[in-house]
Amino acid sequence: MKISVITATWNCVETVGDCLASVAGQSYSDLEHILIDGGSRDGTLQVLKAHRDRLAVLVSEPDGGIYDALNKGLARATGEVVGLLHADDVYADAEVLARVAAAFADPAVEAVYGDLVYVAREDTGRVIRYWRSGTFRPARLRRGWMPPHPTLYLRRTLYGRFGVFDTRYRIAAD
Repeated sequence: MKISVITATWNCVETVGDCLASVAGQSYSDLEHILIDGGSRDGTLQVLKAHRDRLAVLVSEPDGGIYDALNKGLARATGEVVGLLHADDVYADAEVLARVAAAFADPAVEAVYGDLVYVAREDTGRVIRYWRSGTFRPARLRRGWMPPHPTLYLRRTLYGRFGVFDTRYRIAAD
């Protein structure tokens, strides 16, 4: 089962290399990494082009913000499962996508999410905050709760059923 990983970038030359390496370092190989850049001017595009062979899609053009970029990525995704990994995020270890794929081996599973570790930029070994995912409860969604993007994986068909990100919002469009 193919997993599509979408990364939206904009002027993130300092962090995007680690993001790219994190995806490339996954033990699970049936994946596509889709990069949508908003027209970076700080060297980000040069980093992306240097890793072009690892990317299924690389688009660099002005956009209407992160949610517009993510929607562009969703339109290009071909995986059965879709996850988001932002330019300043990395996976906790090389087995993350393998565990995601194992969870989706059950056809009844439509979404999975997990814990999120916030680390210091200057020392990724130093944990600043640990977000514990907890048990899913539909009532939490009705109150506005949303799992952090890097921990959430959905079957692509859900975006067709429920829609993509609402670009009228600059934040919390999910």
